[in-house]
Amino acid sequence: MALLHPPTTHLAVAERKQADREAKLKSFAGYRCLVPANALNVIPYLDQNLTDKDRVILCCDATAIADVVRRRVDTSVDVLKAFVKAAIAAQDTTNCLSEVCFEEAFARAKELDERLEETGEVVGPLHGVPISIKDHIKVKGLDTSAGYSAWAYQNIANDDALVVKILRNAGAIIYVKTQNPQTLLSLETNNNIFGRTSNPFNRNLTAGGSSGGEGALIACGGSPLGVGTDIGGSIRVPAGHCGLYGLKGSVARLPHSGLVGSHDGMDAIIGCVGPMATSARDLALFCRVMLAAEPWLDEPPLLEMPWKENVARNHGLPERLSIAILYDDGVVKPHPPITQTLNKYKNALENAGHDVIMWEPLDHQKGWDLIAKLYLLDGGAEYHETIRIGGEWEVPQTEWMLDHARGRRPYMPHEIFRLNAEREAFRANALAHWNSTKYRTTTGRPVDAILCPVAPTLAPPHDTTSWWGYTSHWNLLDLPGVVFPVGQYSAASFTEEASDLLSSRNAVEEFIAQQWNPNTYDNAPISLQLVGRRHNEERLLAILAVIEQVVPPAGSDFPNRRVFRGVNGHYHKSTDSPATH
Repeated sequence: MALLHPPTTHLAVAERKQADREAKLKSFAGYRCLVPANALNVIPYLDQNLTDKDRVILCCDATAIADVVRRRVDTSVDVLKAFVKAAIAAQDTTNCLSEVCFEEAFARAKELDERLEETGEVVGPLHGVPISIKDHIKVKGLDTSAGYSAWAYQNIANDDALVVKILRNAGAIIYVKTQNPQTLLSLETNNNIFGRTSNPFNRNLTAGGSSGGEGALIACGGSPLGVGTDIGGSIRVPAGHCGLYGLKGSVARLPHSGLVGSHDGMDAIIGCVGPMATSARDLALFCRVMLAAEPWLDEPPLLEMPWKENVARNHGLPERLSIAILYDDGVVKPHPPITQTLNKYKNALENAGHDVIMWEPLDHQKGWDLIAKLYLLDGGAEYHETIRIGGEWEVPQTEWMLDHARGRRPYMPHEIFRLNAEREAFRANALAHWNSTKYRTTTGRPVDAILCPVAPTLAPPHDTTSWWGYTSHWNLLDLPGVVFPVGQYSAASFTEEASDLLSSRNAVEEFIAQQWNPNTYDNAPISLQLVGRRHNEERLLAILAVIEQVVPPAGSDFPNRRVFRGVNGHYHKSTDSPATH
């Protein structure tokens, strides 16, 4: 990416960016959130500036918000005000925001309310819904530093990314952009412009990356629906670490033009745009809105694949599912709370009459070695150069990732061709492996989905993420994955079972095994990941709905979760799935 001029110094850029953000927040000084410096779980402090009406609004998911605004139970301005208050509290406690455009958002909310009052019609299915956007996705008029000091103030967007255009046309209100890490190629959100984003359930732990700002914001109740991107786990890991729903779809379905990041034009492994939310039905709502806009008419790489609403509503799904469970990818065994949760789901699914088999891991270490090469075809040269121009240094997780290619020369064209061929052979072998499960299921069909961890640990301590294999593997295969919350870990109530964590197969597994301490992860969310067939996002969400009927969502474990407004303005706990709306 060409720079108009290099920044003066990294520290000057960071100071200016933070001052600009603070100046915009000062206009809303009454909404600031005060938290003791030693508070780890900040969730109990987040409602100190909220009215009863705000609290009710913040207990709605995006689907419910669109409904109550359409029925004029609440105005767009009222809804936005509640989420602005919560977003400021989230920023004050987790450092999750990058850019703020509250004034413009309130002007848009007012326009939407006036239009609804005058015409009786909504602009679209997201009329009045506040939606947050990951920093490196272009929003017209806002900076797009993408975690690089060198890019700060160099990328004021002249236009919206396609995903943002579609959201605006559907009536959504864009009001904040959220933090992402230096280089974006990281599963922890930390950069030298704004600093580190922390997990609101335990600030000693990471919120994940690279969509970690989104994860922290939504977990604090500061957004009902956010847009992230994923090239190795960057939606699913933050969603998992923060107790949210997150969807990584197949690359060729959802629009991903209008993003700013390193390696523009690299197509060996392509990142995809996807939603993060507090309900599964909001994931379906996002996809439905995106594909109803026919983005393939504006973005050439996309396939013409309209949203199959009948499939999302469970049409054609077998009454008896075949689910494979991946307990251990053969490289790093997960920590005990994750294994115990998988056992809980295995028993529940079997007791409900579903067919469950063990997924035999296929070359996860080989897959990681391959995808790491595909991430860094140039040996990390562009990352190193952009960091150098910005006068900054590699934050720890950047250093860890770039060490995978440090000292290696860039691959030559013939070597890239060979790596691409290896990728396709890997995908073909994995597809045959999936198809072969029909010989092990009692249904006689290949498994419908794979249930697996999001990571080998719950949200880990800062700067310690060291294995991406439970998410990046599915990026390599371009398979859709949905992450969903299943509970919240409590050190006080945890019962240790026999574990073989001390028997390590490699240095990475040994390090992660030694990390296990029941007290380290106190209050961290527990989440699982469900992986489906390529281009089958609707079916994947329908399968999730069935699983959540077997084991209801752990809504009571999290504040501001899954409390949806019912008919006539009444509120009730809900376990409604995408298939029921």
